[in-house]
Amino acid sequence: MATTADFKNGLNIDFNGDLWTIVEFQHVKPGKGPAFVRTKLKNLKTGRTLENTFTAGVKIDLADVERRPYQFLYKEGDDMYCFMHTETYEQISIQEVLINNPGLLKEGQSVEVLYDVKTDNPLTCELPPFVELEVTYTEPGIKGDTATNTLKRATVETGAEVFVPLFIETGEHIMVDTRDNKYSERVKK
Repeated sequence: MATTADFKNGLNIDFNGDLWTIVEFQHVKPGKGPAFVRTKLKNLKTGRTLENTFTAGVKIDLADVERRPYQFLYKEGDDMYCFMHTETYEQISIQEVLINNPGLLKEGQSVEVLYDVKTDNPLTCELPPFVELEVTYTEPGIKGDTATNTLKRATVETGAEVFVPLFIETGEHIMVDTRDNKYSERVKK
């Protein structure tokens, strides 16, 4: 058991008979009336988001989940991905809808799979916050056009499209934020 004082982003809770993770939360103390916590929850099974308000101090059941390290091996068909546990070498297949950003997943990539301990079923597959990818195609930048914050499309090695600054060229390695699919920085070799 936990209370609203224990809330933090990424905390997994059992709410209304389902498993949810806290995406964001805000403690509110109005001038009149009791304090409350405004939350944005994401369902770990369906991916649906929900906004909910909890009275401050209310008790919440924590979800019984476990994170396990896996490595991405290959894609099977249209929507199945094959992973290998990095310690036991067991292989599992996970549906594309359970992966937080499948477009940035490359072979050999390390991920964490969140499991429901009671049923031993995978709930989500999370990439690290940042991944290094090679730019396979982008239009050449115009010399001297660096004064603005202009972005251009770039295709990375996984086939995903990312908007990058004008100075990025084909063949360069960049860091991409997997949470919002945005360019972070250029990787110097």
